[in-house]
Amino acid sequence: MSATPLRKPAWLKIAIPSGENWRRVSSVLERRGLHTVCDSARCPNKAECWGQATATFMVLGGICTRGCRFCAVARAIAGEPVRPSEAAELAAAVAELGIRYAVVTSVDRDDLPDRGAAHFAACIRAVKEADPGVRVEVLIPDYREGEIGAVLDAAPDVLAHNVETVERLQGLRDGRASYAKSLRTLELAAACAASGRGP
Repeated sequence: MSATPLRKPAWLKIAIPSGENWRRVSSVLERRGLHTVCDSARCPNKAECWGQATATFMVLGGICTRGCRFCAVARAIAGEPVRPSEAAELAAAVAELGIRYAVVTSVDRDDLPDRGAAHFAACIRAVKEADPGVRVEVLIPDYREGEIGAVLDAAPDVLAHNVETVERLQGLRDGRASYAKSLRTLELAAACAASGRGP
């Protein structure tokens, strides 16, 4: 006698994006030429987030200069040209969608002199200037000394950085990234905060 197969739990099923909020988010992003982790990284939570009229914005274009094996974001030796209007478009999208807590990340831009830190900072400032009441959380690349300060000086409310994997599994990441570099980024952020810069 065979056992009755167990049903998969409801949380394992991914909803198909639909609804008015989803259409509105999609329209705003397309009209303003903005990228999101939701689309670029093929996030399985897209339907849930967009259904609540929110998204994780991804600045500095949609092409990453790193090639981590676990990531779905498009990659190339050089990213797209930095769009000066992106900061204003981001701020306008946050306002138009009524987002009160904006989460902003970026692709890695090893092809830029400051790896995109100044532009990332400009995006934070634009959102804050458009509406000082919006809280901004940033998920930053492994910025170095001289780069991370620019981001912190833009006064994000929360600064985060993904370590991505344990040291033993570093082979999954692009060779320019490492567990040690991620820890150094967090150390630099903590040192800046201790000196009164940043969140």
